[in-house]
Parts: sequence; C-alpha cells; structure tokens
Amino acid sequence: MKQRWSVLAVNATLAVIAALTLFPLLWMVSASLMASGEASTFPPPLVPRAPTLANYRELFASAGIGRQVINSLLVSVGATLLSLAFNLTAGYAFAKLRFAGRERLFRTLLGALVIPAQVTMMPLFLMLKQMGLVNSYAGALVPWLASVFGIFLVRQYTLSIPDEIIEAARMDGAGEGRIFIAVVLPLLKPVVVTLSVLTFLGAWNDFMWPLIVLSDRDLQTLPVALAGLSREHVQDTELMMAGAVVTVLPVLLLFLALQRHYMRGLLIGSVKG
Repeated sequence: MKQRWSVLAVNATLAVIAALTLFPLLWMVSASLMASGEASTFPPPLVPRAPTLANYRELFASAGIGRQVINSLLVSVGATLLSLAFNLTAGYAFAKLRFAGRERLFRTLLGALVIPAQVTMMPLFLMLKQMGLVNSYAGALVPWLASVFGIFLVRQYTLSIPDEIIEAARMDGAGEGRIFIAVVLPLLKPVVVTLSVLTFLGAWNDFMWPLIVLSDRDLQTLPVALAGLSREHVQDTELMMAGAVVTVLPVLLLFLALQRHYMRGLLIGSVKG
C-alpha cells in the first residue's frame, strides 16, 4: 500500500509539472485565436470568446511573414544537410580511421567547447565580409557546417560499431567511401536522426547570427522578422502570439515525430567510448 501511494504521489507531481509546462503553450495558441485586444483585458481570458483566424491572415497577408517562413525553412534544411555531411564523416574518421595526431586533434576540438559561440561571431563576420558572403544564404549557413558537439556525438556512437564489420568490408575490396555509405551509415540511423533534429531546431530558432549576417528583409529568417514585427505591433498581443505559434509549431511537430529515435541516439551516444 505504501508503495502504491508513492507511485501515485510521483505521478501526480509529474502531472502537475507537465500541466505547468504546457499551460504557456496552450495559452499562446488560445491567445492567437482571440480578437484584437481581447488578450490584454484583465484578468486575461483563458479561451477566446469567438475564435478567429484573423491574426494568422494578417500575419501572412499584411505582415508578409510567409517569405520569412520560407527563408527559415531553406536555411534550416540546408544547415541540417551540411551538418550531417561534415559531422558524420568527421565523427567516423575520429572513431575508426587511424591517422597521425588523431587523439591530440580530437582533444583540441573538445577544448573548443568552452569557447562561447558569441566570441567567434565577429571574426567570422569579418571573414565572410572579405569573401563577399554577407547578406546571403551561404553566409547564414557557414556556422552550421560542422560543430564540435556534432563530431563528438557521432564519434561516440560510431565507437559502438564492431571493427570486424569494417575490416570484413575492406577485405572484400570496398573503398573507404563505399564502406562509410553502404556499411557504416545505415548503422548510424539513431545518431543521424538526433543530429538532424538538434541542427534543425538550432537553425530554425537561431536569432543572433541571422540578425548579424542578413540585413535584407527578403532574406531574414522568421525569428528576426518576428522581432522586427513586435516593435511595430508592440500592443498587438494576439498577432504576436500567432507569430509565436507559427515559429514553434513546425519544430514541435518535428520533435514529437522523431523523439523515439532522438532519445535513443542521445542515450546510446552518451554511454559509448
């Protein structure tokens, strides 16, 4: 009986925490369906009196936010594909290929994790300016080409692949490129999904770097466009909530759809090596 009450208490506590976590998200959706000024009344209503999609229509028609949604999608998908290409190959090389200075170079990369990303933004911006990549999609994608965390995550997971599988492929005459694509890559599915989700979420929600490198409004991503819109419609809470829903909903659906593979990749990668 005592154990049963303990289980009930734990479940009740978790339910309360979940409700507190979900409440702001649910109210955000509810406020986005309210008429203009309704969410600013006191006390603020929990549900709209007469649900309307007027805020979403204004967001896409008058504010022209659709272009920024497409920009965010292009940048996020491009960042994900480039990140996978560089991080998967580099992580595999550090885990399974033998070359001079491998361990020393990997430890140096791990040391770079302590350097805040903001410190590197100014030098990177000046480099891109010299290369003529400022105010372009290419410039926005450069920081996503590879990451120390991504390389580390792939390496740790790749260490779990038996060396005998790779050696057998080499004895059959397969080259390193074919071994990676045909043998190793299918075994990396959980970490591929994990890295894809992390990169897509990071690129979709990134605000600072697109704000610095993309000055043309037609190239701006969704978070930057919403920040500018909030200055123009500072009192329009309902419109801002509609913009927040448009920003959060795609990545939330992506995470929910891939969460099983995502968690598996994180957990396995964290205990190998």
